[in-house]
Amino acid sequence: MSSKEEVLILDFWGSPFCMRVKIALNEKGVGYESREENLFGGKSELLLSSNPIYQKVPVLLHNGKPLSESSIIVDYINETWPSPPLLPSCPYEKAQAKFWVDFIDKKVFEAGGNIWRSNGEALEQAKQEFIEILKQLEEVLGDSDFFGGKAFGFVDIIAIPLTSWFLAYEKFGGFKVEDHCPKFSAWIKRCLQRDTVAKAIPDSEKVYELVAQLRKMNGIE
Repeated sequence: MSSKEEVLILDFWGSPFCMRVKIALNEKGVGYESREENLFGGKSELLLSSNPIYQKVPVLLHNGKPLSESSIIVDYINETWPSPPLLPSCPYEKAQAKFWVDFIDKKVFEAGGNIWRSNGEALEQAKQEFIEILKQLEEVLGDSDFFGGKAFGFVDIIAIPLTSWFLAYEKFGGFKVEDHCPKFSAWIKRCLQRDTVAKAIPDSEKVYELVAQLRKMNGIE
């Protein structure tokens, strides 16, 4: 990276979407500055002006130009710093990877959120739905090391940060992901062994405390 380049992330430590951006930059060996946002207090002027539509993190500012939405940012990082590539060169395989990125974006975090936001019968239903989604992903993974086959890539970067919230789902839902999806669990452990991932993902216990705080704020006990 040339000295002229400025790479700044408007960040929140517990956001899996911010973690995606950090992992992608780590994989590319790109240095960056991370600026923590206070999502429960006043959001910074920079955040409000950089992402006026959603007013959410992450925002990547590359030489002052803002980009929002984590999957779009990871795609941008992949194209801006081409080596190593995070997507296959074959157009069909690339499209397949983007299909699963879209699936993960639409399903996983929301399904997990339904677990910590629910009680009673709704909780049981939320748990079943969450496990079904993971089983679908486990099927795609098959016996491969990563979603990109032998190479850690785009789909892995999109999926792995969401697992930092799994301990909270397990504790509030009274289940273990490993019991239902052992191959997916093994994939999580493999990803966490990568330095690029480990550096970007916070301690699950800390995330659990954050989710407990969110439950209180939402009046769920």
